[in-house]
Amino acid sequence: MRLRPVGEDSLLIDLDTPEEAQAWYTRILSRRDAGTLLPVRDIVPGDRTVLLYGVAVADAAAELQQWSVPPSAADSGPLIEIPVHYDGADLRAVAGLWGVTEDEVARIHSGTEHRVAFCGFSPGFAYMLGLGERYHVPRRAAPRTSVPAGSVALAGPYTGVYPRASPGGWQLIGTTRMPLWDLEREPAALLTPGTRVRFVPQEASLESTSATTTGTATKGRKA
Repeated sequence: MRLRPVGEDSLLIDLDTPEEAQAWYTRILSRRDAGTLLPVRDIVPGDRTVLLYGVAVADAAAELQQWSVPPSAADSGPLIEIPVHYDGADLRAVAGLWGVTEDEVARIHSGTEHRVAFCGFSPGFAYMLGLGERYHVPRRAAPRTSVPAGSVALAGPYTGVYPRASPGGWQLIGTTRMPLWDLEREPAALLTPGTRVRFVPQEASLESTSATTTGTATKGRKA
């Protein structure tokens, strides 16, 4: 863990892995919710970082250096189930990279519990961890000029769902009709950092655009 001042009132926590960043983000949120975190204006998770914005830098650094942060508990955070049809344009290519059948890609992906590490690229786009290193895949050599909204995709260690049509270079393995970004909902993003996610094969679930949640209820990098 490395602490890097950013300007006069922000501190960047620089970690070695996305999993470590996720654990630190979870611990910081729990301390804030318990009222035991020093004053901070905003907390922004990243791929391998957590930014504390609007803090007394020296005081924050002194406090964080005393922390011992274990991995995040597997069952912590709200759970959202997303119905998905595994029909993506790159499903066959991903199956080849994994050395399995297309049906096995669907079974492995839907059998994994994912967790939102951070959000970015476009409103509502969540970067989800969960698949082991054996199943990491590269981005496409030639990005698409337009990826349909609702596309479930893989790149590196992450799973993502495109909230709206946009350019993108991730490997497309499926589609969902669940709205990821809705300004009438609070928060507008369905998937927020720390949320656990399970993808449910559409044939095995009722076709629905509503989320199933447990635990704490939800209201309401380049891709």
